[in-house]
Amino acid sequence: MSEHIAIEDTADGVRLIRIDRPEKKNALTGAMYDTMREALAEADATDAIGAVVFAGASGAFSAGNDLADFVAGAGKPFGEAPALQFIRQLARTRTPMIAAVDGIAVGIGTTLTLHCDLVYASPASRFRMPFVELGLVPEAASSYLLPRRVGLLKATEMLLLSQPFDADEALGLGLVNGVMPAGLLLEHARAQGARLAGLPRGAVAATRALIRGDQAALEAALEAEAVAFEERLRSPEAQAAFMRFLGRVKPA
Repeated sequence: MSEHIAIEDTADGVRLIRIDRPEKKNALTGAMYDTMREALAEADATDAIGAVVFAGASGAFSAGNDLADFVAGAGKPFGEAPALQFIRQLARTRTPMIAAVDGIAVGIGTTLTLHCDLVYASPASRFRMPFVELGLVPEAASSYLLPRRVGLLKATEMLLLSQPFDADEALGLGLVNGVMPAGLLLEHARAQGARLAGLPRGAVAATRALIRGDQAALEAALEAEAVAFEERLRSPEAQAAFMRFLGRVKPA
């Protein structure tokens, strides 16, 4: 378990997974990924949980991977990495998921929301997927999901150019359901979770499966990305980008 992930279950069937590492803008470590993966698996395993809500603490959703932690674990097979194990669970989770995004959502902070059934954001939200800038490729099946949401050209702009976008653009693109003040965001997301949890579970599951479509294709895309991601992790480009980000070498 990670001290930086708070899990709260409510009487109306909602599990809140709150990322709580404000000093690092909620950047994710391996231990945090493991805790979230276990929380999702537990939600699927019990009838007591009818919806999961992801949120971040202190005005940030997540700055993405903690690169120092990520680099420290780079010597192990990527197939065993906590980040990839979490992503696999995220893609397979049957319990409806909702994201309440306030502040920055970088990397997995954005791609996580593509797997959520409902997404709400505050006006301060800023989304970005800087994988190519780090010498990497997209993850969490975002290269598969994003073009289907926003079209090929816009997805290319977002993924190849690491083009950031705010809450209003996300709303216009159909990537969030609504934009609302930060003070109302979590309350609204939890209320929607309670509504989902109160509906007939079998009907919710069947409808969700129909909406989401080809699960095998999604997982195949996720695994293809994982292979390419591992190859890129070992590349000189990625290693140089990591060192620059961590301040260990100066930009050329």
